[in-house]
Amino acid sequence: MEQTQTGKIHLSRLKGRARAWFSKPANIILLFFLVTLTVLTLYPLLSMLTETFTVHLGREERATKLSIGAFTTYHFQRVFATSANDYSWIQFYKPLLNTLAVSVTSSVFAILFGGVVAFLVTRTNLKYKKFVSAVFTFPYIMPSWTLALFWETFFKNVNIGLKTSNGIMASVFGVFMPEWFVYGFFPISLVLGLHYAPFAYILIGGILRNMDANLEEAATILKTNRSRIIWKITLPIVKPAMLSTFLLVFASSMSAYSVPVFLGSPVRYYVLSTSMKSLMNSYKGQAYIIVAVMILFGVAILMLSQKVTNSRKQFTTVTGKSGQISKINLGKANVPIAIILVIVLLLVAIVPLVTFALESVIIKAGDYSLSNMTLDFWIGTGLEKRLDQGDSTGILLNPVVWRALGTSLALAITCAVIAGTSGILVGYGVAKRRGSRLSNWVNSLSFFPYLMPSLAFGAIYLAMASKISWLHGFLLMALAGSVKYLPFASRSGVNAMLQLSGEIEEAALITGVPWWKRMLRVIFPIQKSSFLSGYLLPMVSCMRELSLFVLLVPTSDTILTTMLMQYSEKGWAQFGNAINLLIIIVVLLVNFTVNKLTGASIDKGVGG
Repeated sequence: MEQTQTGKIHLSRLKGRARAWFSKPANIILLFFLVTLTVLTLYPLLSMLTETFTVHLGREERATKLSIGAFTTYHFQRVFATSANDYSWIQFYKPLLNTLAVSVTSSVFAILFGGVVAFLVTRTNLKYKKFVSAVFTFPYIMPSWTLALFWETFFKNVNIGLKTSNGIMASVFGVFMPEWFVYGFFPISLVLGLHYAPFAYILIGGILRNMDANLEEAATILKTNRSRIIWKITLPIVKPAMLSTFLLVFASSMSAYSVPVFLGSPVRYYVLSTSMKSLMNSYKGQAYIIVAVMILFGVAILMLSQKVTNSRKQFTTVTGKSGQISKINLGKANVPIAIILVIVLLLVAIVPLVTFALESVIIKAGDYSLSNMTLDFWIGTGLEKRLDQGDSTGILLNPVVWRALGTSLALAITCAVIAGTSGILVGYGVAKRRGSRLSNWVNSLSFFPYLMPSLAFGAIYLAMASKISWLHGFLLMALAGSVKYLPFASRSGVNAMLQLSGEIEEAALITGVPWWKRMLRVIFPIQKSSFLSGYLLPMVSCMRELSLFVLLVPTSDTILTTMLMQYSEKGWAQFGNAINLLIIIVVLLVNFTVNKLTGASIDKGVGG
C-alpha cells in the first residue's frame, strides 16, 4: 500500500514537473525545433551518407559489377586511393589543396578590407562616410557570380583560357592581362574576399561603434600613442569578431561553386565544389564523399567557433558611460584616403552594373562602338531572325521572363517569412534557456545548414523528395530555401534576444500579458530593426541563389537565376547580361525599399 502511494506521489511530481516545463513557451519552441530541424537537416544528411556506400545506376553499376542499391566501398577507394592516371590527385587531393588555399586567402582579404573600412567609418573623421557605408554592402547584396562574371567580362582576352573574344580592357584600352590575373587562384580568392568583406565590415564595425569610449580615453589620459591604443586595446576587443568573420568566410568559400566555375574552369583550376559537381551525374557515390569531406570541415569550424565563444562568457564593451567616441583626425590624409576608397568601391560595386548594361546592348562581342549597340535585347522583337539569337523578344517584353521574376519574388518572400519567423522563435528559445543542453542542440542545428554546400544541399533534398510524391516544384524549393537560410535569421534572432534584459518581458508577465502578446507588442517592437534584418537576409539571398535551386527547378526558366544560367550556357550573352542586371536591380530595390519602410538593413549597426 505504501509503495502504491509512493508511486502515485512520484507520478504526481513528474506530472507537475512536466506541466511546469511545458508551461514555459521557450521549452515548447526548443522542443519543436529540435524535432523539426533533426528531420530537415540530420535525416537528409544520414540519407546522403548512405549513398556513399551504395551502387547507383550507370557507370557505378558497370564498374563495380554489382546490382543497383548494393553495399560497396568502391567509392571510397576510388576517391582516396586510386593512383591510375592520377585519378585521386586530380579529383580530390588537388581540388582540396586549391580549396584550402582559396578559403584562407579570401578570409584574410575579407578581414583586412572589411575591417579597415569599418575602422575608418566608425573611428575616424573620414569624408563621404554615408556613401562608403551604403555602397560597401553592394558586393554582398549582389550575387557572387556577378562579380566573377564582371571580372571575366572586363579582363578576358584571346591570349588566355578557352575564350575566343576580348573583354573591355583588351578591346577598349588594348591591355591584355596575364592568365594568372584573369583566371585561377588569384581572381577566385579576390572575388570571394570582396563578396564576403561586408561580413567583416558589419561584425567588426558593430563592435567598434558600440565600444565604450572609456577604454580609449583612459589610455589617452596616460599619454599612450594612438598606434599602441589600436594594437593593445582596439584589436583585442574586435578579435572575436575577426575570428567569427574568418570562420564565416572560410566556410562560405569552401562551399562556393559559381565563382570557381566562372574563373577556374577556363584554365582547369578546380576546387572541391566544382569537382563534386562534375562527379554528380556519373559517380554520385564519389560526389557525396566529397560533400561529406566539406561538411566535416564545416563541423570543425563550428566546433572551433563554439569553443572560442564559450571560452569567454562575458565580453563587455558597452556600458552606460562615456558614449561619445573621440574620432581619429586623419588630417591631410583624409581626402586622399576617402578618394581612394570611393574609387575602389565604384570599381567593385558600380562599374559591374555599367559593364552588364554595356554587354547587354552590343550585337557583336568585342565591338563597343555605338554602331554595334541596340536595345533590342531589352525591348526588341524578332531577334532570332535579325540577330541570330535564340529568343524572339527582349527580356522586358518576354512573358517567360516576367513569370520567372514573379516566381523568384514569391519564392524569396516565402523563404523569408518561414526562415525569419523561425529565426525569431529560435532566438527567443535559445536566449531564454541559454546554457542548457536543449538550447545548445537547437542552436547548433539551426546553424548546421550553413555549413553544407548549396549544391549538395539541393541534391540531398532532391533525393529526399524522390521518396515523397507531393514534395516537388515550388514547395520543394521553398522548403529547401527556408532551411538553408535559417542560419541567417537564427543568428539575427539570437543576437537580438540576447541584447534584451529579462526584466522587459517580466514586467509584462507580472501583469498577466500572454506570451504571444508579449512577443508582438513588447519584444518585436523593441528589436524590430534587428528582427526585420533576419527577414531581409534570407530574402536577398534567395533572390540571387543559383547553386541551391539549379537541381530543384522543374524547368530552367522557372526562376531568374536558372534562366540566366540557361542563356549563358547557350551563348546568348546579351540576354544573360540583361537578366543578370535585372536580378541585381531587383535585389537592390528590395533592400532599399525595406530599409526605407522599416529601417532594417544588412549594414544595420555600422552606418556613417
